[in-house]
Amino acid sequence: MKISDLPFCTVDWSEVQTTEHAGEHGMAYWRTCRFGAIRVRMVEYSPGYLADHWCTKGHILFCLSGRLETELSDGRRFVLTPGMSYQVADDAEPHRSATATGATLFVVD
Repeated sequence: MKISDLPFCTVDWSEVQTTEHAGEHGMAYWRTCRFGAIRVRMVEYSPGYLADHWCTKGHILFCLSGRLETELSDGRRFVLTPGMSYQVADDAEPHRSATATGATLFVVD
């Protein structure tokens, strides 16, 4: 990733508007900032959340709290807990997220 034309700035995430995104089960609450072609999000998943689609977007995802379960379309499963991350390229491995307990993530894509 090349980051260009981005002057230094700070974000107070508590002041960024939240948007709601329904999953197959539960809700995802996104706070989103865009910096040119880069999207940065703080995402909170409600307990019982299950994504309603297989995602093919590339991400760098860091788990801040809770427990996130990520399933790849080939059946592999991974669990992220606070302090863990995953990285995946665009169109590389379709994935979807779920959480029984809820989770808060920092996502760059």
